[in-house]
Amino acid sequence: MARRKTTPIGLSFLDAMTCGLGAVVLLYMVINASVQQQTDLLTETLRAEVDRLETQVLADHARMVELRNSNRVIEDERVRASGLARRLIEDLEEIRLELATFDASTIARREHVNRLKADVRSLEEDAKRLSAATPSDETPGRNLRAHTGDGDRQYLTGLKIGGDRILFVVDASASMLDDTIVNIIRRRNLPDTEKIRADKWRQAVATIDWLTTQIPRTSRFQIYTFSDRPRAVLPDTAGQWLDGGDRATLDRAVAALRRVVPDGGTNLHHALTVITGLSPRPDNVTLLVDGLPTMGAGKEARGTVSANQRAKLFAKAVKSLPRSIPINVVLFPMEGDPMAASAYWQLAMAHRGSFMSLSEDWP
Repeated sequence: MARRKTTPIGLSFLDAMTCGLGAVVLLYMVINASVQQQTDLLTETLRAEVDRLETQVLADHARMVELRNSNRVIEDERVRASGLARRLIEDLEEIRLELATFDASTIARREHVNRLKADVRSLEEDAKRLSAATPSDETPGRNLRAHTGDGDRQYLTGLKIGGDRILFVVDASASMLDDTIVNIIRRRNLPDTEKIRADKWRQAVATIDWLTTQIPRTSRFQIYTFSDRPRAVLPDTAGQWLDGGDRATLDRAVAALRRVVPDGGTNLHHALTVITGLSPRPDNVTLLVDGLPTMGAGKEARGTVSANQRAKLFAKAVKSLPRSIPINVVLFPMEGDPMAASAYWQLAMAHRGSFMSLSEDWP
């Protein structure tokens, strides 16, 4: 077969087609790159906004979780507050009822006080009338003052009030407010005007009132109270002996004792130092007390003091007392102190004195 001849025209056409195809491909690539670049430029702001929104959504979601937890805590607090409010309302209602009771009690007390004031005025008038009829100091007789109980009873005849210098030492601690520990604690929080009206304290004052009527006119006397420390009932006469023949002085001392408010612990050690501190020393001592001491010479530890500790404090307190001075004891028994009677009886016997426990209805 004869070989086909190649014509220049056919080759040129193929070259042209190939170059055109290449130009089209090149143009597509250029256009595609330009479009992608333009697209990236257009969507960059949108992508940044989308990222910001996603971050804000995540933050808001976390905040929502916190708020939900806080709401749960607030709800729990609200429930507790509601319970507390109910309890407070109940407590307020109880307080209202108690106040109503106290108001009624206060009215009754005011009426009682008014009656007592009327009685006092009546007694003062009677006293003025009796004073007008009282014999003068020149009238013979041993007793300068008088103390009359129901039916002229004199239950303290077992005590001998004699000597040239007579000392009375009166327990004025908080335990003198009552015979029981519970009532002592209750009365300890009352106003002073109520404390001095305690039956037990009034009995102690009445005892001194009666004993001072037995002081010989030629004797001298002094009255001290003690709790945590000793005090003269007439502070300006501390360390001095008073004239037993001076009725005004006797009355002033007893009146001052009536104003003493029982308070504090019982320090018998300091009380008995009065005996050795007076100059000259007393030759007759009468001690009015309701139990063994709760305090000693040094600083005692606070808290409950056992019966054995109180007995030891008592032994230390009386150890240095001179045996030559008679000591009479008037005991006002108190709950929970069974060793007191034996201890004070031995003290009175060892010092050639008398021991007495008063009748409940005295004076």
